[in-house]
Amino acid sequence: MPELEIFIADLSTELPLPYADGGIQAGFPSPAQDYITETIDLNLELVKHPAATFYGKVCGDSMIDEGIEPGDILIIDRSLEPANGDLAVCCVDGDFTVKRIKFEKDRVWLQPSNELFDPILITPECRFSVWGVVTHTIKSNRRRRGFR
Repeated sequence: MPELEIFIADLSTELPLPYADGGIQAGFPSPAQDYITETIDLNLELVKHPAATFYGKVCGDSMIDEGIEPGDILIIDRSLEPANGDLAVCCVDGDFTVKRIKFEKDRVWLQPSNELFDPILITPECRFSVWGVVTHTIKSNRRRRGFR
């Protein structure tokens, strides 16, 4: 099973949604906004380089300790140069994987966030490329039915 499914981003339409611009308290409750006038378009907020942006649906659990779970959707920007510590979608020997990338003087490591997985050392024998940098993760916070 692949670790990541890749999809082209469709940014051809606008979708302005109501936006609580006054903020939503994560501490003590505050009076709710009775009338929301602001809108936000997630395409404009989350996609900075439309021609180089793709979505990826996570299929594996190697990044679960970082809160990235199967079914989460990654926003991947192929125009960004990866920096040390970035979450990146990489192609290793023809397979996509998402990992934290660690650059050392003469080596590259792909770091999982699950103790059941070992880091991947990229050797000269590997066919390797950084396919894109993950800029955002979209996840469902709705509990599954039957969850206690």
